[in-house]
Amino acid sequence: MSSKTTGLRDLRQRVSALFQDHEIFIRTHGHVRFLRISAVWQKRVALIAGGVLLLWAGITLAILANQLLTSGERAEVAQKQAAAAAAEARIAKYRDRVAETAADLEERQERLEEISKDHFGVDPASVKVEAGAEATAEPAALETSAIDPALPPEAQTLARIEKRQEGYAARLLAAVNERAAKAEVAVAQLGMDPKGIVQSAAAGRGGPFIPYRGKMGKAKTLGASFAALEGALFRMEVLERTLVAVPSGKPADVLMMTSSFGYRSDPFTGAGAMHAGLDFRGPIGTPIVAAAPGRVVFVGQKSGYGNVVEVDHGQGILTRYAHLSAFTTNVGAQVAAGQQIAKMGSTGRSTGSHLHFEVRLNGVAVNPRRFLEAKADVLEVKDDARQRVGSLAAPRNAAGAR
Repeated sequence: MSSKTTGLRDLRQRVSALFQDHEIFIRTHGHVRFLRISAVWQKRVALIAGGVLLLWAGITLAILANQLLTSGERAEVAQKQAAAAAAEARIAKYRDRVAETAADLEERQERLEEISKDHFGVDPASVKVEAGAEATAEPAALETSAIDPALPPEAQTLARIEKRQEGYAARLLAAVNERAAKAEVAVAQLGMDPKGIVQSAAAGRGGPFIPYRGKMGKAKTLGASFAALEGALFRMEVLERTLVAVPSGKPADVLMMTSSFGYRSDPFTGAGAMHAGLDFRGPIGTPIVAAAPGRVVFVGQKSGYGNVVEVDHGQGILTRYAHLSAFTTNVGAQVAAGQQIAKMGSTGRSTGSHLHFEVRLNGVAVNPRRFLEAKADVLEVKDDARQRVGSLAAPRNAAGAR
């Protein structure tokens, strides 16, 4: 007999030894009853209990396994949901960045158009695009500070627009600086201080502080290049308008100048005196014309000067025409260079028919000779500035006339 069979027989014997027939005596009120629990019945009950225990254990294991499986699935689903939420957040951020950049570019374009129109009289809407220009090949994708290079490729279209705007602003800045430099040299040759003129003009600014808000409602600026362009434009405007205001035209068509600016012997007393202008001799009634464009601010009499006309040319420059016999203009009139404003005479403290002509800079009399005898290169720069400033003033004057 094999050892395996022997081992099974021993196991059955041990199990059978656990289940023995039992008799239980129960005595109640003098009566004795016998309750017999057989070994077979015990075995059946034990089998049933073991089966129930095994069933409970199986169910428990199944539940645990299902929980393990479903927890993994839930973790996977939660991970996917988190990834989807992160992707949505990135897309929303991307859209916000693109919208903000588009708004910035639109504001920059509007500013460039304003500069072109306000300072050079060029309306961008009236500029015709040359044939074939639309077919120009798109440049390669460019990196830009306004758009993160890691964003999708479609944002590069905005980057190219920004790059073109920056390039245009840089070219415009170079052109403005070149004009301002020429005007600065011309102003200096006329004996004036260009830096002082610009500083004086900059001192006359103010107003409440209102923080700048872009189209997206955020505080921002248009960039360093636009800030530099703003400063250069201000400098160019001040210097060129100063040149235009300089009275370089002769106030009367006469040849003889009888008194210069500065020290002279007084014609009545012979004592030393300061002469604040130039005297031009001519017949009574000789036309007197404005030496530069400006606005008539005084028509009347002044002690010692007789009949006087004063014209404000802006930038702190004023011309005075004295000893007149008649007026041909009124206070508030806008006059052009060479336009008649009066007639020569001998009113006031005068020894004969002549024009007393003064130039005052910020209220101080200066020698008119340096303006009337300006060199050709200075007059050329002035003429160029006058054409630009005049082209800007013409549409405004036309609008005012309507």
